[in-house]
Amino acid sequence: MAQAATHRFRRRLLKALHFTGLFLAMSVICLPGLWIVLNSFRPTVEIMAKPPVWIPTELNLDHYRAMFGGIGQGGVPVLTYFQNSLIISVTSTVIALLVGMAGGYAFARYRFKGKATMFVALMASRAVPGVALSLPLFILYGRIGIIDTHFGMILVYVAMNVPFTIWLIDGFFRQVPKELAEAAEIDGCTRWQAFWRVEFPVARAGIASAGIFAFLTSWNEYALASQLTRSVNSKTMPVGLLDFTSQFTLNWGGMCALAVLMIIPALVLTFLVQKHLIAGLTFGGVKG
Repeated sequence: MAQAATHRFRRRLLKALHFTGLFLAMSVICLPGLWIVLNSFRPTVEIMAKPPVWIPTELNLDHYRAMFGGIGQGGVPVLTYFQNSLIISVTSTVIALLVGMAGGYAFARYRFKGKATMFVALMASRAVPGVALSLPLFILYGRIGIIDTHFGMILVYVAMNVPFTIWLIDGFFRQVPKELAEAAEIDGCTRWQAFWRVEFPVARAGIASAGIFAFLTSWNEYALASQLTRSVNSKTMPVGLLDFTSQFTLNWGGMCALAVLMIIPALVLTFLVQKHLIAGLTFGGVKG
């Protein structure tokens, strides 16, 4: 009895330590986000205070009111930036998913000459940092005339997301047994029908995961967007943060307010597809 009681005590102690460690880790991870949210509601005096004011004494919506004010009154065209980000991110994600499904399915299901070399080359292209491409892209885009356009940004983000999307979806389709499609073809389905009616629904959770990662990459990207956009008609929300900077001052409250608005769509989208996201990560965790 004493040994069993000791064993239960150790197990409860380990469980308590496990949850304590998780709580501390999540606190460290969430602290910057919480600080941004608090600063978006605090007056500038508290934000700039030294030493820092950890517990706010006053909360208001002044930074949000100023941000949505008129352009001549220090306002920022937030709705235009939001529209630009939404158009660019959604369009590039849809295209990257379509190309990724085609490429990932081909790598997972078919054998062809140079398959391994092509796959490695595709992954190597994703390893190049986006900042290193900013100058060549700026020169190229300037010559063909697509700087400061939605099309140019969509093209960049599709190129960024396609290699990762192909790699991720390839892993998901490798977990789908080939026998499912073969059985569907025996029952009278065409190859296309077997894909959409049998294989795609099974791998849908994984494809949703790839879509989330592609969308967040496009939504949050700053380095290339800051180089390839110039006017309000094409700037995305990360680039719009620069509107709160001037030669001698930084409007930290306004920047935090816009950052909060940037976080909300990503949180809503992740919440809506969290079931598919978790299932997809688990489903594609082992590559065959």
